[in-house]
Amino acid sequence: MGDSCRIKVGIIGGSGFEDPSLFENQVEKEVTTPFGKPSDVLVEGVTKGVPCVFLSRHGRKHQLQPSDINYRANIWALKEAGCTHILATTATGSLVEDYKPGELVILDDFIDRTWGRPCTFYNNTEGGPRGVCHLPMKPAFCERARQAMITAARARACRFHETGTAVVIQGPRFSSRAESLMHRQWGGHLVNMTTVPEVVLAKEAGLSYAAVALVTDYDCWRQNEESVSVGEVMAMFAKNMKTTTTLIMDAIQVLNAETDFQYLEEHKKTLAGSIMLKE
Repeated sequence: MGDSCRIKVGIIGGSGFEDPSLFENQVEKEVTTPFGKPSDVLVEGVTKGVPCVFLSRHGRKHQLQPSDINYRANIWALKEAGCTHILATTATGSLVEDYKPGELVILDDFIDRTWGRPCTFYNNTEGGPRGVCHLPMKPAFCERARQAMITAARARACRFHETGTAVVIQGPRFSSRAESLMHRQWGGHLVNMTTVPEVVLAKEAGLSYAAVALVTDYDCWRQNEESVSVGEVMAMFAKNMKTTTTLIMDAIQVLNAETDFQYLEEHKKTLAGSIMLKE
């Protein structure tokens, strides 16, 4: 990457964020990994001097439901492409009154309610890493990448929240009302379907990962309100697409302007210290 730029940023686009026309000198690359093929091609390019790689989480035709996404291949492919950071977007329902539709949330924690999704690279896959990885998930997200997003949001005077816990459900269905009320009791602020295992695998890969959630609806916990619908989610995401895109692009520049990248080495040290490998 040269001395002028010490980072390379992967962008994982969620629902409604499948337009990669954000870069100069775009090149599409079809890749495979020891864990299979990622959701779509990697779109490599440059934004204001920073090399980036875009990947559509659900595929550019939105052909993959949340439980069918090959999260391991997605993260592995971005790491193999040389990414040091991953910035992700996600559509979320709100579980609290104060997190309003149209607002952004810089996630800082999660509650995992998914099942059956491969959630580690350390499972003796041929071509993958060896050992057993007992990875700490506090903090769940890279704080430096989160702060870059927060700085970008403040500079643009976005309506946003600096923290938020996402309850990650299996999908593809939305929650029942009883489930939504339970998630509120657990302390969740938001509900979505894709943050796990994506955030876990990014940390397991030693990468800096942060995610911005766009609140699209109030899920179904409120009295006398219709249940969330696909049309409602996509309409809200489309309405706020420019704001979300701008925040990601600005956060990349904030990260690139930093001079201390020791935190990237700390991520790698955390990973190395989490692996049990019998000789």
